[in-house]
Amino acid sequence: MDLENRNELPNSLEEHWMPFTSNRDFKDNPRLMVKAEGVYYTDHHGNQLIDASSGLFCSPAGHGRKEIRDAVYKQLEQLDYVQPFQQGYNGSFELARKISKHTPDDLNKIFFTMCGSSAVDTAIKTAIAYFKAKGEGHRHHIVGRERGYHGMNIGGISVGGMVANRKTFSSILMPNTHHLRHTHLPENTFVKGEPETGEYLADDLERIAGHIGGENIAACIVEPVAGSTGTLVPPKGYLQKLRQICDKYGILLIFDEVITGWGRMGEAFGSQAFGVTPDILTMAKAVTNGVVPLGAVASREHIYDTMVDAAPNGAIEFFHGYTYSGIPCAVAAGLAMQDIFEKEDLINRSKEMSPYFLDGLFTLKDIDGVTDIRGYGMMGGIDLRMDERPGKAGYNCFKSLFAAGLSLKATGDCLIVAPPFISEKKHIDEIIEKLRTGITNYFKDQ
Repeated sequence: MDLENRNELPNSLEEHWMPFTSNRDFKDNPRLMVKAEGVYYTDHHGNQLIDASSGLFCSPAGHGRKEIRDAVYKQLEQLDYVQPFQQGYNGSFELARKISKHTPDDLNKIFFTMCGSSAVDTAIKTAIAYFKAKGEGHRHHIVGRERGYHGMNIGGISVGGMVANRKTFSSILMPNTHHLRHTHLPENTFVKGEPETGEYLADDLERIAGHIGGENIAACIVEPVAGSTGTLVPPKGYLQKLRQICDKYGILLIFDEVITGWGRMGEAFGSQAFGVTPDILTMAKAVTNGVVPLGAVASREHIYDTMVDAAPNGAIEFFHGYTYSGIPCAVAAGLAMQDIFEKEDLINRSKEMSPYFLDGLFTLKDIDGVTDIRGYGMMGGIDLRMDERPGKAGYNCFKSLFAAGLSLKATGDCLIVAPPFISEKKHIDEIIEKLRTGITNYFKDQ
């Protein structure tokens, strides 16, 4: 590797096996970030890149927030760790209370996890354990959706619908999982907001219930907007119909809001944005602004009450948890982020900036090679014309965008754009301009 004019490179790149990365290609020409402040990164060449995906959808308040840094430092000085089993400390109770002020309806019981993947597995276990506590242990089927992403634990990829993830680990997936069709219809290209057609796709849940018996299904899990697969916005009435079918058969509806939660859809959660309340809701990422890993599951009060009341006094009611469930430093970051949400009115700021962002995004539809653009709130997806095999165009365009001074998330042949909520119009303009430059340069080189 030529190290000329490079700084802050590690002594070796070989030992670190990077996640979801083309390791050989990366190590031939690494992209290393050395600094982050506000909406910008700085790479090891000293180049500045604007963050168009809020890190990995997890930094809506921007980078380098002193409030979070100071809160974590102060917490570590006082209490660095306490086991979360049969012990606790005041911070986790305070954070749970503050989170419950934003969750819809009576989803007020907050179970802390380590991340989004562990939150999804916790939600699945909650559903199964709830029905066992009710005396309905025969409800052990879970319904997910094609093109859904629910993290990388076995439960999450079992109910998820990302093909490459499922193919790789097909031999160890959970049994009794079923999938709705995805909502990405060819007639709904270049639609801003909710598509008009596609509500009927929710009837897949009715079909599955008829096939295996609705009384045997514990839960149906979907993302309000499928994020990691390319910002798939639900058709009008689709989520409402899922809620109706779940109510008909007594199925728990789980919303995975790891990406859509905490303002990304213009409301605290996608649940409120689309007017549909689930029974269980997962969250992570923006809970701490991505600074420290922390996930959570919010459940309806009757779910908690049923499980607690079914156990003898003094007995553990839910045999589940993690060493790092709600540890002090993560909770301190979460509490600081709650203060930022409130003081800077970040959720409303997201809502107010959304029209400007989406209008800018859709100006890119004239680029030859862009096959679709979708968006809702402060998140959008740009599909690119496939080159030889799925994912090749997306990855090479990602590198072209990086060279143009823009950092974002690409999945397959889709570019996912999700700016920080602190972005001003000038930052949105810069993101759109660099998207145009990077995408155009990519197709010119074909």
